[in-house]
Amino acid sequence: MSTPYEATIEWAQARDAADPLRAFRDEFLIPPHEHGDSQYFCGNSLGLQPRAARDAVNAELDYWGELGVEGHFKGRLPWMDYHEFVRDHLAELVGAQPDEVVAMNTLGVNLHLMMVSFYRPTPDRHAILMEAGAFPTDRYAVESQIRYHGFSPNLSLIELAGDEPNGTISMEAIERTLAEHGSRIALVLLPGVQYRTGQFFDLKKITDLAHAQGCTVGFDLAHAVGNLPLRLHDSGMDFAIWCSYKYLNSGPGAVGGAFVHARHARATLPRFAGWWGHDKSTRFQMGPEFVPTSGADGWQLSNPPILALAPLRVSLEIFHRAGIQRLREKSLQLTGYLEWLVQTQLHDVLDIVTPKDPSRRGSQLSIRVLGGRTQGRALFDYLIDRGIIGDWREPDVIRISPAPLYNRFADCLAFAEAVRAWHRETA
Repeated sequence: MSTPYEATIEWAQARDAADPLRAFRDEFLIPPHEHGDSQYFCGNSLGLQPRAARDAVNAELDYWGELGVEGHFKGRLPWMDYHEFVRDHLAELVGAQPDEVVAMNTLGVNLHLMMVSFYRPTPDRHAILMEAGAFPTDRYAVESQIRYHGFSPNLSLIELAGDEPNGTISMEAIERTLAEHGSRIALVLLPGVQYRTGQFFDLKKITDLAHAQGCTVGFDLAHAVGNLPLRLHDSGMDFAIWCSYKYLNSGPGAVGGAFVHARHARATLPRFAGWWGHDKSTRFQMGPEFVPTSGADGWQLSNPPILALAPLRVSLEIFHRAGIQRLREKSLQLTGYLEWLVQTQLHDVLDIVTPKDPSRRGSQLSIRVLGGRTQGRALFDYLIDRGIIGDWREPDVIRISPAPLYNRFADCLAFAEAVRAWHRETA
């Protein structure tokens, strides 16, 4: 059977010209290189700036200058309600009910806030299950929470090692671990997409398996939100957290987000309380008793950062217009083309770590150079010098992530041609 792909610039440009989402690329600032735009494959680490973000931030600066404190109640988007202006599009993007999501804080802060409520260890059930090699934010937070509750990570931290080639984790391994340790696991905390391997996990199946063992379930969706269609409400997970500076293109250190399932909307869970989480109807009565707002809003602490929320509002509006399902369809084609190029043109240079099954990955392909770490780092530096921007993750992984909002088939071909040129020069 003939392949749908060709390793020619004519084929790539024709596919780009026929792309129904091609106009969205013009809504982003592409970092320049000496011979034109760079090929930017780093949306899994820091997404590109929407052109409209500057005007959105400047508008709030103007309101601040013109209105002062009255900006909380006047202007086109009064600051008192500003976090609510991103709620509907955020819920749409992650497959949640509007009151199940909130844009607040940053990922690490939100993870701790969620664990205060959802990690409730007892002498018999005190363990946390996470993947081995988890992103440091998660690993540090989990260990510190275990110690805070008076337990030892040596006994209370269960790390699930990869059992598949290249270090990915099978569903069978997760099921076996839960069957063996489920009675002592208080919390299952796994990523939606593992940051180093790019593996996408079956959120609902994991949730169902863990709940059947009596465990609470949360997910770090830093690499999943804006990358894949999600159905957080239907998954039944208890909570999730994420950042918005990756695929959500909201800027360095951007406001993060959290999901709390509707069944916990009015639950009397322990939490670290703040005044912006207080019931909105009585918040300004300044009473001494904390009465949480129903839903995810009740986990807020302080006033929303308006200047940081403005770029997120812009980005979510772009996602709303593009549609996450259409973006996923293009992502499958882009990542499929990149995979085909590696397998057919670069099989003697590169090896793909990320699962081959498209349903088990998003936009990211994690790649190793066959010559080892030294060669891998040399290739990475070579690509950066030529305006092909991916990122490096220790010990030996180059992450290349064609984001469907602004990447093209021609970008994928440029990557492959640069790798082949490097190999010729260094062979």
